Amino acid sequence: MAPGVEGRTGAARGNVFACMGFLREHWPQIAFTNPIERVNRAITRRADVIGIFPDHGVIIRLVGALMLETNDDWTVARRSMGLETLARVTDTSIVTLPAMAS
Repeated sequence: MAPGVEGRTGAARGNVFACMGFLREHWPQIAFTNPIERVNRAITRRADVIGIFPDHGVIIRLVGALMLETNDDWTVARRSMGLETLARVTDTSIVTLPAMAS
């Protein structure tokens, strides 16, 4: 181990192994990695089985775009107050911007 690393890792040891405080049967359900990386790996694994994409970047861009669209649809559907509802409770009117000339 490099000099000085032992002191730094010792201070973080409690945070790194905090998940070990849970019951052992819960350990498989604890996600240790970044959720986005986990999704990207799952997408890549499924796409590799099909074998139709030329490289990893194409897969991530395509599925990432689909995920963003799904998230946008979900966010709008889950909105508790739409613009019409907010217009009824505020004194200011909804401002619309003119379309840009192309």
